[in-house]
Amino acid sequence: MNQNIEPAELLPLTPLSLGVLLALAEGPCHGYALLAELERQSDGRLKPGTGTLYAALQRMIDEGLLEEAKRPAGEDARRRYYAVTAFGRSVARAELKRLADLMAAAGARRLLPDLRIAWRRRS
Repeated sequence: MNQNIEPAELLPLTPLSLGVLLALAEGPCHGYALLAELERQSDGRLKPGTGTLYAALQRMIDEGLLEEAKRPAGEDARRRYYAVTAFGRSVARAELKRLADLMAAAGARRLLPDLRIAWRRRS
């Protein structure tokens, strides 16, 4: 990973990449648990295959968004655990801000009349 890269340079994130960052925001987990969490948090709309997920995880490690985490004691040695890096959190925040700005622009154009912004805008 290039140490001089800015979070905005990796935007926009794919839905899978953002989903992984959101799923791992609570703490490290292994690939199979990630698959289940991605499906849960997207109400079944995001169901990557195992090959797709593991390729994305490796790419995200290469980009410095994720790192391999220590496996909890007693866990199967074949399971790899993943965690979000500080840089990964910065990229996730930048992507979520980008999406919030996009939603605000859509609201200003009355494309989302039923949407009420439920969070306070922060710069």
